[in-house]
Amino acid sequence: MKILILILKGLSRLPLGVLYILSDISFFVVYYLVGYRRKVVRTNLSNAFPEKSQKERRQIERQFFRFLCDYAFETIRLLSISAQEMRRRMVIEGVEDMEKTLERKPFVFIYLGHYCNWEWISSIPLWAQRTDHVNAQLYRPLKNKVIDELFIELRTHFGATNISKYEALRHILTYKKEGRRAIVGFISDQSPTPINIYEWVDFLHQDTPVFTGTERIAKKVDAAIYFADVERESRGHYRLRLRLMTEDARAYPDYQLTEQYMRELEQMILRQPHLWLWSHKRWKHTRAAVEEVQRAAKREQ
Repeated sequence: MKILILILKGLSRLPLGVLYILSDISFFVVYYLVGYRRKVVRTNLSNAFPEKSQKERRQIERQFFRFLCDYAFETIRLLSISAQEMRRRMVIEGVEDMEKTLERKPFVFIYLGHYCNWEWISSIPLWAQRTDHVNAQLYRPLKNKVIDELFIELRTHFGATNISKYEALRHILTYKKEGRRAIVGFISDQSPTPINIYEWVDFLHQDTPVFTGTERIAKKVDAAIYFADVERESRGHYRLRLRLMTEDARAYPDYQLTEQYMRELEQMILRQPHLWLWSHKRWKHTRAAVEEVQRAAKREQ
């Protein structure tokens, strides 16, 4: 495993143009030879876009796998990429406005998705005008400790702090107790575990369980909420626009902000559908199955 890490760190020093050649080769292997999660992707696209023809969905499918390979090599490059090149490749708008909001609020939460290169969004600190606050992002620790440490290294390359999703509330409450202001990114578009499902929305034509933790923590600590609107302008070039959703999360009925986030995410996906993580088993939980699990859990209490 350590040899693999050394190889990845060596690859990270290559120019992106060279890495994209490796990405093109990887696409052929991953898509045509291995068929990595192709059935999952195909099912997800079929259910999400019933109005599209099979030919159109196959085109999105191939574009997705091409992007997935690009994402992998772009992420490897993050280990060594310079701040100057990163600012040129991931242009981030709205950081100054977000910092002004942070003057009025103790926290700013950013709703993110597994869309475009979400790892590169960890470069937000490069656009900061102030250094008196924490720039943090939640992550799910990986079982393989060596790989986990590698991802922490690349995600902190430009000064961001990593917080385990399992310790998010504790860390945020500690910041509050210490009087430290923080900007925290939440990737909230994947499937929750059945026991933690409290809300369902119609998303891409499907009944979809959603994470509600971002909204619930925002209300608890009086955080403002922004949405990260991303687009891929060309290969290796992205633009992120940080857009204010609200400065007063507590004024909204429960789960309304979560639903608004899912609507915003859906519209972003529809613009460039191949850039979302279609290989994730997003709709593996049905409402009936979840309700049964939750009833069983209550009986055991």
